[in-house]
Amino acid sequence: MAQFFQIHPDNPQLRLIKQASAILDSGGVIVYPTDSCYALGCHIGDKKALDRIRKIRKLDEAHEFAIMCSDLSQLSRYVKVTNEQYRLLKSITPGPYTFVLPATKEVPKRLQYEKRKTIGLRVPDSAIVQMLLTELGQPIYTTTLIMPGRNLPMNDAYEIRERLEHQVDLVIDGGACEIEPTTVLDMTGSQPEVIRQGRGEIDFL
Repeated sequence: MAQFFQIHPDNPQLRLIKQASAILDSGGVIVYPTDSCYALGCHIGDKKALDRIRKIRKLDEAHEFAIMCSDLSQLSRYVKVTNEQYRLLKSITPGPYTFVLPATKEVPKRLQYEKRKTIGLRVPDSAIVQMLLTELGQPIYTTTLIMPGRNLPMNDAYEIRERLEHQVDLVIDGGACEIEPTTVLDMTGSQPEVIRQGRGEIDFL
């Protein structure tokens, strides 16, 4: 049965963050709030945990996961980025954006977008996620919590616990989240291309 932590969205309790980090580090699957929607996450590189997420959402191998990072310092390890692209990312992060960039060899092939060898990257504007990533010391594989047969993400932690208490190891209640996902920017070409318009503004393009 999943544990259930109520964590303050602005002043996260370090004790609970440490416990959540330990759950991720030991191979757990968690539900956590972000600056857009509730998401499913697991420790980077944990294939068994990733397969559990695929099973929960009934996802095939082609589904696009993202890497949730605390800041841009980890960028060069997982994606290839030009100086111009880096300046753009720095100007709008943290925030509700997913950036599609060429993946480095550090990213397992099972997570790369097939054929293009790219990966989504997130730097969220969320105190809970930022503290969790700092404590963990590693990125998190992540995908929005949209259950099979639904078009919108789940956004009530108690409903999530009731639905998934036997399928995940932890549900973090950080209050009601948005149901609008991130803006997705494809940055593999000469100019950023909007794949999906979400919470993030695109006036800068």
